[in-house]
Amino acid sequence: MTELTSRQIKALETKQNLLEKGLELFHEKGFDNVTVESIAKACNVSKGAFYVHYSSKYDIFLEKFKDIDEFYLSFIPSIPTNLSASEKILLFYKGQMTYLRDVLGKDFVHTIYTSALALTMNEDHYLTNQNRQLYQIIHSYVEEGIERKEFKQEFSADYISMLITRCMRGTIYDWIIFRERLDPVVEIHHMTSIVLDGLKVK
Repeated sequence: MTELTSRQIKALETKQNLLEKGLELFHEKGFDNVTVESIAKACNVSKGAFYVHYSSKYDIFLEKFKDIDEFYLSFIPSIPTNLSASEKILLFYKGQMTYLRDVLGKDFVHTIYTSALALTMNEDHYLTNQNRQLYQIIHSYVEEGIERKEFKQEFSADYISMLITRCMRGTIYDWIIFRERLDPVVEIHHMTSIVLDGLKVK
């Protein structure tokens, strides 16, 4: 494996610093009140240096969400293959919410999600983009449940996936609102279990 040069290492450090400082400023001032110039200044680099790593301040969110999605992918092998689709979904959500609660923390999650909402929302927004790894994982479990006759056949995989991922988004935003009064790990299990029970073949 080729070792990185000192210049490449410096570039990676600068990119990470821009990411961390950008998120910090979004938390302090709000997404709309932070400029590319202010992020660059806080990192003691030029505005041009910022654009070497990110095409806009929105890309800082994309970078962080991609990091989060990488964790979700790495978590998949820990889910036993002999479980039902419903059990896999619940276990995946437990891992997701535990990661958000215990690793990223509520303040960080509050920053990235509320700032992301300040952006123009449409179906291509990263939070709702169905091509995101997060949604692809849930969709694959739902398809598995339909194929095994676990879920009712009158509903499509797309529709069931939409319902289940709404449980996830709702839990995250309620956690942001209610803070310590809500445990996302407990809430996601309770809410999603109710939805899954209604979708199962009796």
